[in-house]
Amino acid sequence: MKNMSNIIEAYLKEIIESGGNGLIEIKRSEIADRFQCVPSQINYVINTRFTAERGYIVESKRGGGGYIRILRVRANSKVELIEAILHQIGNQVSQIATEDIVYRLLDEQVISKREAKLILAAIDREVIAIDLPYRDQLRSRILQAMLMTLMYEKES
Repeated sequence: MKNMSNIIEAYLKEIIESGGNGLIEIKRSEIADRFQCVPSQINYVINTRFTAERGYIVESKRGGGGYIRILRVRANSKVELIEAILHQIGNQVSQIATEDIVYRLLDEQVISKREAKLILAAIDREVIAIDLPYRDQLRSRILQAMLMTLMYEKES
């Protein structure tokens, strides 16, 4: 059985996709009521599952008329997406951010499940068993090399 966070994430993604414009505005309390959970659970889902690395922009306004706006950002092409991710990575990247990037690439069908598993295995903190910040720097270099290879492979 799926846990509550997965169910809420799936529900929000379904609304985003069904709307056609890749944008939703929600009230945290209404979603919490719908799923009979605490509003902080909604915050957790939004903060961990709707990140920039996964291709989302989240805006919020607090107060009585407050809302949370979630926008799905899609690239025009696979190459454009990889270029945007390369720009986003920088000189170091955490394992969590890398996992989010891999899930986005998988979600947008830039990579296969097999490729995702290979990338995740190569960048795991247990494999890159060196101290921070060197681990995040090495992970960034490995990920960038893999993405460059994918970008040129996908062009041909």
